[in-house]
Formats: sequence, C-alpha cells, structure tokens
Amino acid sequence: MQERTSICPQTKVYALIGNPVSHSMSPAIHNAAFVALNLDCIYVAFQVEDVKNALAGMRALDNFRGMSVTIPHKIEVMQYVDEIADVDRHIGSINTVVKEDGKLIGFGTDGPGALKAIGDAGVELAGKNVLMLGAGGAARAIAFTLAQKGDIGKLVLLDINEEFLARLTGDLQSGTDAVIASGTLNPAAVEEHMASSDLIINCTPVGMHPNEDSTLVPDYLFKPGQVVFDVVYNPLETKLLRQAKAKGLRVIPGVEMFINQAILQFERFANADAPEELMRSVVMEQLSS
Repeated sequence: MQERTSICPQTKVYALIGNPVSHSMSPAIHNAAFVALNLDCIYVAFQVEDVKNALAGMRALDNFRGMSVTIPHKIEVMQYVDEIADVDRHIGSINTVVKEDGKLIGFGTDGPGALKAIGDAGVELAGKNVLMLGAGGAARAIAFTLAQKGDIGKLVLLDINEEFLARLTGDLQSGTDAVIASGTLNPAAVEEHMASSDLIINCTPVGMHPNEDSTLVPDYLFKPGQVVFDVVYNPLETKLLRQAKAKGLRVIPGVEMFINQAILQFERFANADAPEELMRSVVMEQLSS
C-alpha cells in the first residue's frame, strides 16, 4: 500500500470527532484512499468533548474541509451547521460535515449505506415487511431511509427503551407514509413478528465483541425466504448471521453498511469516486488483525 510522502500548507484536513476515537478504523480507511487517488489530503481522529468549539475551529481553519462525527456527538453537532437535508432532520442525527463555500453542511451516510448494502445483496424491498430490533441511533437512520426510499410494506420496531421506541415510532408516523408498528423487545414479541417478517435487521449491540455468543432470535423462528441483516460488524459474522446461514437464509453483514457509509463520506470529501476495493481491503485487514 502506498504511503503519504509529504504534508504542506495546502494540505486539506479531514477529521473524525467523537469520544472515544482510539478504536476507529476511519483514519486508516480514508488516508489509504487519499493516497491512492494522489490527493493532498490527510485524515486524523480527535477525541472531542466540546462540539461547539470543534465546529468553530472547522469554520476558522481554511484547510479544514470535512468531518466525520461519531458517538456521542451525532445529535449535538446538528446545532452548529448551516444546512441539513430534510431527511436528516427527521432522523435527528448526522455523521458527516463538509465545508463548502464557507458553509458547514451536515448529512448522514448510515441510512444510505445500509440501503446500498441491502440492494447489493440483491434484496427487493418493495412491499416487504421489515422487523427492526432496536430503536437507537443506527435504527433511526436505517428506519427513515427504508420508510422514505424503500417502498416497504410494513416496519415493526422493537426495543426495551420505551422512550427511544416511542420517539422513533412517532417521528416515523409523522415524517413518512410507511406503515409503522412497535412494541417492547422481548422473546414473545420477537416470536410474534418473526412469523410475518421478510427482512430482519438487528440494530442492537447484541452479538457484538466480546459478547459474541448472544442473540435475540432463537433458531426455530427463522423461516425460508427471510433475509437477515446485522449492523454489528465486530465480529464480521455474528451469531445471528451464523444462525441464519445455517438455515439457508440470505445474510447481510454489518461491515457492508460500515464500508458503504465510509465510501459515501469519502466521495463527498474528495469530490471523486472512491477506490472501493482498497477501502474494503483496509477494513477487512483492520478487523482481522
């Protein structure tokens, strides 16, 4: 893999802000892509608590052109940008900020990244019933994207957090034309809704490293023709995905959404087509090391 040879006063700066950020793969992914396209850009990670002043710094520093935003700042950062698309206002969070013509423009790539992962897997969403486990940040982005662009039949949301669940359900019902239902995430509800679901999406941390042997769906609930999408990407293959594969079902690993959202960010940062295979190889190398 090529390496950067120099940094000069004209080098454009891109950054990740969040807390924590030490585990992030984003610098490796974006820097490899910048080098591959011979772009005079560099991407760094900053642990940030003061979001307001971080955005003020972005405004003040001419070479500071783009920002990725991760937990816990995806909501607060919306207060400090100049423009946000309507879909992202409905979602209520963003993960990307770019500076264009002196304006800070915020948007999200998690939802489009998930939609692309579903499409790339050959899954037709029109008229399909979707069961979403979890109603947090990732769920909001994916739910709004599917409800507005997926032409789905019905979306059922299940979560143990009643506040998150009520807020997302209400926002979807008022902000989209999709048929929305919701309920408490428990074994009985999972069993009830699995029976009529075509696409199951896990948006909870269940199954994430180091708790890799956990799952919300017992084996006997899967049925032929279902598709299972787990947004967890560490491990690359969660227990939920292993269960579904063992039943002969189509699965979508969370790493596909992660790669897609990074590609969409990069293309807006660089105003160029992303070197997708290179970015994918960097992610896989990072996750397997």
